[in-house]
Amino acid sequence: MTALVLSNATLLDPATGREGLGSILIEDGRIADIAWGTAPGTPENSQKIDCGSLLLTSGLIDLRAFVGEPGAEHRETLASASAAAAAGGVTTLVCMPDTNPVIDGAPIVDFVLRRARDTACVTVLPAAAITKGLAGKEMTEFGLLQEAGAVAFTDGLKAVTNAQVMRRALTYARDFGALLMQHVEEPDLVGEGVMNEGEMASRLGLTGIPREAETVMLERDIRLVRLTGARYHAAMISCADSVEIVRRAKQDGLPVTCGVSVNNLVLNEGDIGHYRTFCKLSPPLRTEADRHAVVQALNDGVIDVIVSDHNPQDVETKRLPFAEAADGALGIETLLGAALRLVHTGDMPLARLLAALSANPAKLLGREAGRLAVGAPADLVLIDTDVPYVLDKRALKSRSKNSPFDEARLQGAAMLTLVGGRIVHRSDFFESAA
Repeated sequence: MTALVLSNATLLDPATGREGLGSILIEDGRIADIAWGTAPGTPENSQKIDCGSLLLTSGLIDLRAFVGEPGAEHRETLASASAAAAAGGVTTLVCMPDTNPVIDGAPIVDFVLRRARDTACVTVLPAAAITKGLAGKEMTEFGLLQEAGAVAFTDGLKAVTNAQVMRRALTYARDFGALLMQHVEEPDLVGEGVMNEGEMASRLGLTGIPREAETVMLERDIRLVRLTGARYHAAMISCADSVEIVRRAKQDGLPVTCGVSVNNLVLNEGDIGHYRTFCKLSPPLRTEADRHAVVQALNDGVIDVIVSDHNPQDVETKRLPFAEAADGALGIETLLGAALRLVHTGDMPLARLLAALSANPAKLLGREAGRLAVGAPADLVLIDTDVPYVLDKRALKSRSKNSPFDEARLQGAAMLTLVGGRIVHRSDFFESAA
């Protein structure tokens, strides 16, 4: 590969928080040199890109995305999901196992990896199911799935409700050093609920989902973690009560981490408005007080990562009355722009936000990415944090168009995305002095 120099950039290492002007030299798909404040040595015949003082940082890592392949290619494919990811500055995504067939066996893991190698432009890492067929009854073969390439275990949008099965899963996860990611939602408490329980649900005449549907499952799981000593990751929390549960678990020294959907960070139940089905999500959008609580928890380090919760749905499942519409929204392409709202409003420092989007998920997965360091993979994103635009869902690269940010005013986007030193996305807004 031809050497590439990204010069005149504002570098920000999400792993350390270091920020300053500098340049990066890329050779053989890795960072060969970082020159803070000076120009790096430039090999002959190297390609040069002037970054125009824009922000250059590690590519984003999304721990939760549904890609549709195999079995739901009408909603999304690995190719379309990865194109959307690249456009959003995401260089690594973890795909959920709720496909058809379910990713619960080594051959399906191998299929996803080979298919991603052939069709995806970003790194795709499969998460395998905790239980066979996502049925919550019989555990999958953790060891064989790990050997095949599974990076974590989750039942996707389903929680493992049987406490004995969950205890066994945590015990096996501990023995194999595996990461177990649980969707913390008790289905019996959710019942027929379709949005956050409270005044807003009553005004809209919709059945509510109590916060206890989340906190009861989270409390149970953390008690099982205390029993087994396994690594446990709550995929998405959404309310103040859950924040306090995780805070106490961390204070007690338990190996517990958690994530939050970007939707719950920047939207609240009021955004449902007149029954906007694109805002029908799981977990549901909560109150503004809960939103502030999760933002503060992210600042405090209680919440570790931000995920897109990318869940494309076709028109037939969203163009329905709110109570009948499917849960889920696009998120991977809008993850960066939506998250930067927190920076522009002064709710969060940029370095903290980028750590939750890249360095922290890389650490959870044990990956080399997520940092600006010599020898690290050249998975990078050049960001213009100030470019304004109105999101047009028709311009999104995903096959489905169910974005809760349709027609929203956003500020900040990926100008250039590189995976292994190869440019996989160049924005129309970006003009380099190459």
